[in-house]
Amino acid sequence: MSKSRTKPPILTLAPEQEREALDKLKRFLEDRFELELGSFEVAEVLDLFSREVAPYYYNRAIADVQLHLKERFESIESDLWALEKP
Repeated sequence: MSKSRTKPPILTLAPEQEREALDKLKRFLEDRFELELGSFEVAEVLDLFSREVAPYYYNRAIADVQLHLKERFESIESDLWALEKP
């Protein structure tokens, strides 16, 4: 199978985090689907997720933070208006 690297991953993990993710993914595939993959195959699955699926989670997290900050700034603005003297 040829690896097509059309887009870079949106996020990268520290080497220790990547090893942990690979171990967890490998165990999950073995336990849940009785699918025993080698290190290279599991790394390819993780690479697929980091390139194709992770951006959805990343963008959702950014949108959630934007909404939270917007609400917080509106609250601060309201508090400041309440402090204004007549």
